[in-house]
Amino acid sequence: MLIVLPLIGTLLCFLLPRQVKALGLMTALAIAASAVALLWQLLQQGAMRYSVGGWGAPLGIDLYADGLSLLMLLITATVGLAISIYANAAFKLDKLVHFWPLWLLLWTALNALFLSADLFNLYVSLELLGLSAVALVALAGGSAALGAAMRYLLVSLLGSMLYLLGLALLYHSFASVDIAILAQRMESTPAVWAAMALMTVGLLLKTALFPLHFWLPPAHANAPAAVSALLSALVVKGSFYILLRLWLEVFPLSHAAPGQLLGLLGAAAILWGGVQALRQTRLKMLIAYSTVSQLGYLFIAFPLATTMAWKGAMYLLLSHALAKSAMFLAAGNLLLFGGHDRITQLDRVAQRLPLTLAAFALAGVSIIGLPISGGFIGKWLLLTAAMQSGEWGWAVVMILGSLLAAAYIFKVIGYAFTQAEVTHEACEVSKTMGATAFVLALAAIVLGLIAPWLLALMDIAEPFAMSSAALNAGAAA
Repeated sequence: MLIVLPLIGTLLCFLLPRQVKALGLMTALAIAASAVALLWQLLQQGAMRYSVGGWGAPLGIDLYADGLSLLMLLITATVGLAISIYANAAFKLDKLVHFWPLWLLLWTALNALFLSADLFNLYVSLELLGLSAVALVALAGGSAALGAAMRYLLVSLLGSMLYLLGLALLYHSFASVDIAILAQRMESTPAVWAAMALMTVGLLLKTALFPLHFWLPPAHANAPAAVSALLSALVVKGSFYILLRLWLEVFPLSHAAPGQLLGLLGAAAILWGGVQALRQTRLKMLIAYSTVSQLGYLFIAFPLATTMAWKGAMYLLLSHALAKSAMFLAAGNLLLFGGHDRITQLDRVAQRLPLTLAAFALAGVSIIGLPISGGFIGKWLLLTAAMQSGEWGWAVVMILGSLLAAAYIFKVIGYAFTQAEVTHEACEVSKTMGATAFVLALAAIVLGLIAPWLLALMDIAEPFAMSSAALNAGAAA
């Protein structure tokens, strides 16, 4: 249902363009209800494997849900529902006619990606995700948006090609693309290492990890606010999820070098993205570079490779999805309100758009990692894992990243209270748009209060156990 519902919604919105508002929102609600239903099933039954059409692996297609995929589906449903409500208020009908089919197709791809149990279906969902995201970036129109969309398209295709080449090597070596079967047959051979390198680089390109992030800031900055929120909160997380699955299940290597390399790139992303965000004069570009920085935290878990580190990275992913989508929606409100997003000319938005500024500030609390937010829980788990492993360097980088995040967020808040040199007529912003951004930001704070429950959900089928066992085996050797 999580895959079929958004696909049916895509077709209905395409065939009945005058009813897209109602059809799209009904579909979004149905998808969210299905995600909650899957949560209930997994709590009752544990991890689930479903053979599509009754034909399982290796001949057929399997869908698989455990604690990791469940959390990704839940956060996608939460953010997706909020952005759906925001888009209905922000876009006129001529834009909604294009937005809804593309957005629901992207939602289909995300849900299929999180539920796929074989590498080829992950490739298919990754391609659908990339193509629909590119079309959504171009939705704003204009030369800047089209240029950013074309750059994103070329990067997306290159990343998919590298992933597919690695997939071909694995299939040639082991005669299967099913993740469970590959995990049983996996051996350390030159072909496996080549496949690992190709697939990892392709996925890093799509995830926009430094220094492969060059496509992300223009795409985020020139897309409509609702689309920027989707890209930052959900789309880049799809490719990261695949990389995490590969690392945990297909390539459970005891070698430290690949993990150390990913960790170093993550550390560079944290510092580089933070410095670049601090230098920006436009709000959406600042938030885009903040995304580059925050993505780096997720890769600190790879050199640590302990259960606590993986859980910390996942918790950061969830809190980042909520907080960053709230930030982009708040930026969209400010852009509509003033006709621009120049930080130094926000012109007393604290007094004139208090709910929107509150949303930005609350989201910033989670991005910085202040108590009691979800970002604090994720960073605390990562810091604890680093200190328990004696890896103090990673802890120092994370603390510096938080200080940079505090600097660029307080920079925006400071200008929001001051009067611009040149005042201007303001446009009205819908209360729905302000409330949606605020609810997402508030959810990022509440995430810190329900940590025990969410951490328990991550333990369904113990998705992090294999990687930790491989690390312990390598340490013993």
